[in-house]
Amino acid sequence: MKKIKTAIIGSGFMGGAHLEALQRIGGVEVIMIATDDVKNGKALADKFSVPDFTTDWKKAIKNSSVDVIHNCTPNYLHFEINKAAVNNNKYIISEKPLTINSKQSAELLQLLKKHNVVNAINFNYRFYPIIQHAKSMIEQGEVGDIYLVHGNYLQDWLYYKTDYNWRLESDLGGDSRAIADIGSHWCDMVQFLTGSKIKKVFADLATIHKTRIKPDKAVETFKGKEKKSSSGKEVLIKTEDAGCVLIRFENGVKGVFTVSQVSAGRKNHFWMEVDGSKKSFSWNQENPNKLWIGYREKPNEDLIKDPSLLNESARKYASYPGGHPEGYPDGPKNLFNSVYSFIREGKNPQKDKPDFPTFKDGHVENKIVDAILKSNKLKRWVTI
Repeated sequence: MKKIKTAIIGSGFMGGAHLEALQRIGGVEVIMIATDDVKNGKALADKFSVPDFTTDWKKAIKNSSVDVIHNCTPNYLHFEINKAAVNNNKYIISEKPLTINSKQSAELLQLLKKHNVVNAINFNYRFYPIIQHAKSMIEQGEVGDIYLVHGNYLQDWLYYKTDYNWRLESDLGGDSRAIADIGSHWCDMVQFLTGSKIKKVFADLATIHKTRIKPDKAVETFKGKEKKSSSGKEVLIKTEDAGCVLIRFENGVKGVFTVSQVSAGRKNHFWMEVDGSKKSFSWNQENPNKLWIGYREKPNEDLIKDPSLLNESARKYASYPGGHPEGYPDGPKNLFNSVYSFIREGKNPQKDKPDFPTFKDGHVENKIVDAILKSNKLKRWVTI
């Protein structure tokens, strides 16, 4: 099998996660890392035996040997790099958000009509085996009519005023932070599960720390809790630390979710529940191998991830037998495996329906984020 050659742009937390996942799926050769972080980039290249390193991401785009680009850069670079990849007919897998606003993502969708390239966005939580099973439960009518969708996504890595990361700066991360960063995952998940788009939102957002201490040296995502700077300056924060959002789906179902990056003790608490006329189910990303299933008339159930117990459509996402847990790194691995299989099979992204999230899904999330920001400002319902 001829290997598909790939370049990673970005060497932060997600750049490393992409590299590790690609090592696991087979048939892929990462031939270049591009980043302006020379120290971290070269360390990643050495660790994963990547032969080429550059500080200029445009060289990765222009490299004729590269088939696929993985865009793992800070948010403000997503549009420019994604656009360049499409214009150069490179297959592209982007981190979210796809761009920092829906105007930019709409432009990418128009561009994809001219350049028929495989495109994907890393909404990786869809690819837990249990989530795939839950989706099939809904599709097969096991849950019944959906009454309510609710949940939260809570973290504490920006809990203190002294916690800092580039995502806090609106010129680098965009006008939204907690909603765009983690709320987008929650919204994508519930739309994927229910098969219905979010149509209206009513948001109430909060910036808990109006100012923070920016350290003299950059802090990698999630590393602020481990490394404290001894010096820095106080800066104004314009993006939200937390928020509550009422939602209405296009099929009439109602819901609500809370996001926070300042909830002490919550590391990556992504929880959601779907309540239906036949049963309810809930899932917590920090315990991803279990699906709680609730009943009125009989004892509740805990479904443990086991290929022999999952619905047939979900089994291919369970790589290990029952009793062998699968976690966060398995989501990107499953997503990337789907994308590269699509490429290897020569499928047409404009004609063949992919089984992974695309730039279209990223555009939908951008429109939701834009609407939530508008709702928070106007203090009313906003239609997407």
